[in-house]
Amino acid sequence: MTTTASGPTTEVELAIGGMTCASCAARIEKKLNRMDGVAATVNYATEKAKVSYGGDVSVPDLIATVEATGYTAREPAPPVRDAPDDTGGDDELRPLRQRLITAVTLAVPVVAMAMVPALQFEYWQWLSLTLAAPVVVYAGWPFHKAAFTNLRHGAATMDTLISVGTVAAFLWSLWALFLGTAGEPGMTHPFELTIARGDGSGNIYLEAAAGVVAFILAGRYFEARSKRKAGAALKALLELGAKDVTVLGGDGRERTVPVSELKVGDRFLVRPGEKIATDGTVVEGSSAVDVSMLTGESVPVEVAQGDPVTGATINAGGRLVVEATRVGEDTQLARMAKLVEDAQNGKAAAQRLADRISAVFVPIVIALALATLGFWLGNGAGPAAAFTAGVAVLIIACPCALGLATPTALMVGTGRGAQLGILIKGPEVLESTRKVDTIVLDKTGTVTTGRMALLAVHTADPADEAEVLRLAGALEHASEHPIARAVADGALEKLGSLPTPEDFANLPGLGVQGIVDGHAVLVGRERLLEEWAMELPEALRQAKSDAEAAGRTAIAVAWDGEARAVLEVADAVKETSPEAIRRLRALGLTPILLTGDNEAVARSVARAVGIAPEDVIAEVLPQDKADVVKRLQGEGRSVAMVGDGVNDAAALAQADLGLAMGTGTDAAIEAGDLTLVRGDLRVAADAIRLSRRTLGTIRSNLFWAFAYNVAALPLAAAGLLNPMIAGAAMAFSSVFVVGNSLRLRSFRAAN
Repeated sequence: MTTTASGPTTEVELAIGGMTCASCAARIEKKLNRMDGVAATVNYATEKAKVSYGGDVSVPDLIATVEATGYTAREPAPPVRDAPDDTGGDDELRPLRQRLITAVTLAVPVVAMAMVPALQFEYWQWLSLTLAAPVVVYAGWPFHKAAFTNLRHGAATMDTLISVGTVAAFLWSLWALFLGTAGEPGMTHPFELTIARGDGSGNIYLEAAAGVVAFILAGRYFEARSKRKAGAALKALLELGAKDVTVLGGDGRERTVPVSELKVGDRFLVRPGEKIATDGTVVEGSSAVDVSMLTGESVPVEVAQGDPVTGATINAGGRLVVEATRVGEDTQLARMAKLVEDAQNGKAAAQRLADRISAVFVPIVIALALATLGFWLGNGAGPAAAFTAGVAVLIIACPCALGLATPTALMVGTGRGAQLGILIKGPEVLESTRKVDTIVLDKTGTVTTGRMALLAVHTADPADEAEVLRLAGALEHASEHPIARAVADGALEKLGSLPTPEDFANLPGLGVQGIVDGHAVLVGRERLLEEWAMELPEALRQAKSDAEAAGRTAIAVAWDGEARAVLEVADAVKETSPEAIRRLRALGLTPILLTGDNEAVARSVARAVGIAPEDVIAEVLPQDKADVVKRLQGEGRSVAMVGDGVNDAAALAQADLGLAMGTGTDAAIEAGDLTLVRGDLRVAADAIRLSRRTLGTIRSNLFWAFAYNVAALPLAAAGLLNPMIAGAAMAFSSVFVVGNSLRLRSFRAAN
């Protein structure tokens, strides 16, 4: 609850049902905002309304207003982490899938008989009616229902055009079959393209009605499947946390309980490799904690008694006892889940192109049909000829190519993308790719590998690099610390094998010591060497200083009483990242590096890949990454975001276009609009190019789908349209749209 100048207000989120297009969301939003003390935003993509209300308004009042507008509303149940897999989305899709299967199965023979004269046997028209009726009435029911709702509120959308056109074609066919001459045995659609006025009593348009319903249902089904994943980012975030926790009782006994039973003040045990159950403070032990999943920090954080730790991070080292300080919805993980949800709800959905065109096209067509009817009645052409011309206008205005325009281009474009390692979530994503001018890149795991690696070895005479790696690598190989593993892996890669150390000891916060091949070896911080009265020579001290200035971790190595080497460990830049930055710039995008790491690390990475120093934003807390994206959007930029960690999920959802690295976490992948299967940033440039190409194909498909039919409207209004011309226009526009979409198969990734 918040308080404003006008009094206290409360926020609620409503789940909205029954929306079929972006104009539905706009209508609901308009109705809600007309209520006193109400401010609402409705998102068609997520099917949710975020409402602030005060005064005498209550939640039942809000729901009643939505229902009076012709839709359903309810308060959504909160997500439950331990609930079984949700199948509700599948239940919601089942009726649509059943209608689609019915429509396709029955419409194919109807269209085939109408378009192939050889299939027109003696009573073919009656079989067409038998097959087409369930398609128009049952399969097309969602369109008719939505059109009626729109009519009640004085609106016209794609549904209005589909419903009016298919019903007009079906009713006219019924009239022609039962009261005209179309029902006579041996009736055929003549295979000729002559233009002549007639009374329409021998014409049926069942193939147009059934084909349109089947094609557009297919598009709606695939769109609905992509919308099902709107809440998957939240589920992925919640599943990141630990499920069970080992709680320590007052008597020191251990018991395992579900995380949901944890209370503030409880003490729990975290063994090496386990996830920390909730936010808390270390009361016993010390370790290195891998926080990269939440913060993007590439270097593990050393924690000891009194240090805070965050739920869902991983204990990479020793045994810890933690006292819970925040549980449930108060934890950082839960707050990040809320950030993702808020970003998704506040993100404006791209309005479907067909609906925008229909908002103008439908009223014009209906007005033209009525004008045609009135004109011919007023000129004494007779009711049959007048109605033939009027209905022909409605029929020709409802092209099946319109239903093919988006789904075919999307199907070919997404299929080609999948072959190239690019997953596009839905048609609403594409429009964003055209407008983006800024691309924000997370550092860890996106521009860099996300793993610590040994980058350089500096030695002091007489030690050589192989000797340093053999002794230091052998000792670090016995440690579980992530930095130690980087040294050990680097040594193994160069030497192939390492000796086994003796008397190994881990010194928390300092490093490790032991005996390797008879040498007393120390590996760790400079302070560890100082405790043994050893100092780094000037050359090694300078190497250490340079490494730290570049944002790398410097590790000192000594044996037999002398400091012998300094090792540089850091999160390495991917080899392909500099080329990726060049390609993104070529697309007109300004790259910005965003990271939770310190300024020195960030600037070092930016220099390596070619990002300008002024385009580096470092030391950003996880919950602030979405705010950085908002700030850039506030400057008038259209922002794309590339990331792979949990800490990137809210920013990915907030961005105009979210690109998630498929090598990252589920939360990031689900929050993104495009998923890059490979961990190669160059694919981001290919993804934007492919998306722009696919959007361009959809736009040209929509143009031609309308153009053919708009060109035929004067013929229909003049009463000169016969079934063959209508069928040819429908077939040609459909073939053109499919052929145009298939050109996307030639898309190639940049070399």
